[in-house]
Amino acid sequence: MFSGIIEEFATVTAIRKDRENIDFTLSCSFVGELKIDQSVAHNGVCLTVVSISDGCYTVTAMKETLDRSNLGLLQVGDKVNIERSMLLNGRLDGHIVQGHVDQTARCTAIDDADGSKYFTFSYELDREMARRGYFTVDKGSVTVNGVSLTVCNPTDHTFQVAIIPYTLEHTNFCDIHVGSVVNLEFDILGKYIARLQQL
Repeated sequence: MFSGIIEEFATVTAIRKDRENIDFTLSCSFVGELKIDQSVAHNGVCLTVVSISDGCYTVTAMKETLDRSNLGLLQVGDKVNIERSMLLNGRLDGHIVQGHVDQTARCTAIDDADGSKYFTFSYELDREMARRGYFTVDKGSVTVNGVSLTVCNPTDHTFQVAIIPYTLEHTNFCDIHVGSVVNLEFDILGKYIARLQQL
């Protein structure tokens, strides 16, 4: 489980395809603290550390993960938002994030907000999935590339988020432009409520 509070971004140093899987090797400041089998969220996707060597660590993404996320678009040198799993004795500064990306979205606009920025994202609407809680609500939570954010101005297939300068500087939002593909995880609480209403 994660909170959506990004620790830093890692840099992709190598990519290796292994049949339907892809191994990503990354560098970050806390590689020395990682352990094999540890869970780390990468752009919001929970992946397992499978090896550590030469100041870098490697994780593996399988086809299901690659189909639902933007990880298959990564290239060597790209920045990836990373967060280690949440400590049970810590504060939940963001919201409950599972690290299970639901789908991708595309940035359609970036607008100045007098010091901050509004990013607009559009995603494919699946009405059956929406009935099951895969949607956004005004002032609700959403995870974009692993970042816990508050939803503004949602429609049935778009929403905005406001990004303050600190978040822009310390996450890969600094590299998002119109046309960029990002990972979405809808709020787990909304999914549970939608499921209860169906029962």
